[in-house]
Amino acid sequence: MSIVAVALLILVAIAVVALVRWGAGWGATPAEQSMQMPGDEFFTDCAPAFVAMTRAVTVAAPPEIVWPWLTQLGRGAGWYSYELLDNGGRMSARHIVSWVPPIQLGDASPIGYVRHLVDGSKLTWWVPGTRFLAANARLTVDISVHPDKDSSRLVMRMSADATGTMARPALWIFMFIDSIMATRQLLGIKERVEAHGARTADPERPETGTRDQYQLYEVIYASGEKAGAPGKEAAEKWHLAAIAAGLIDPPQSRSETATDARTD
Repeated sequence: MSIVAVALLILVAIAVVALVRWGAGWGATPAEQSMQMPGDEFFTDCAPAFVAMTRAVTVAAPPEIVWPWLTQLGRGAGWYSYELLDNGGRMSARHIVSWVPPIQLGDASPIGYVRHLVDGSKLTWWVPGTRFLAANARLTVDISVHPDKDSSRLVMRMSADATGTMARPALWIFMFIDSIMATRQLLGIKERVEAHGARTADPERPETGTRDQYQLYEVIYASGEKAGAPGKEAAEKWHLAAIAAGLIDPPQSRSETATDARTD
């Protein structure tokens, strides 16, 4: 290998490390990076290969305006990030979507299922185990919003651990990708809230009624109803995991409950 090629590889490695370090704590204060979040408790048996990335942004709106945007994130309204990369080219919603139901424990999407929920302030997505680049990984996405004078402080923490011979390289690649996507997502939320507030309609892109208008990848609500393109990504897997965790009833139990209610 030539000296030029070696030098280029070194420069690329330095750039990747710099990007990851910048992106892993983007916008977050030292206090926010060290504060306890609900998903931290899910890693009490943490693997040696572990990462936690805390990012934050100030949104010029009160938490009650920000919260609905957070609860429809990944639940039918899209991801507010780079649409071609994480949403199949669909444009995420720019309003509060009428048919997205209130968030519940056990709602499932490509980023796991909702395992923790404090209405109006905190929610946590949990991936109990998945394969990523020949490693076995677990993942949480903690989302928190709280008042900050006349605005809101929005904090997101992405945590993951992994096992296997490729655990550490896999987490580094994950950190690199997420550093790009998550910062854009936070800015996407901020831009939408500050531009559109709590509006429930978008005159330029009115709702068509199709459940994959704003999000390609499937979501399965705790009720069993679905949105997104059927079978896209792993929502079914996380829906079953939520049932196994006892957060929601299996479909048969829901059907029996509905039947009993009609009988009564």
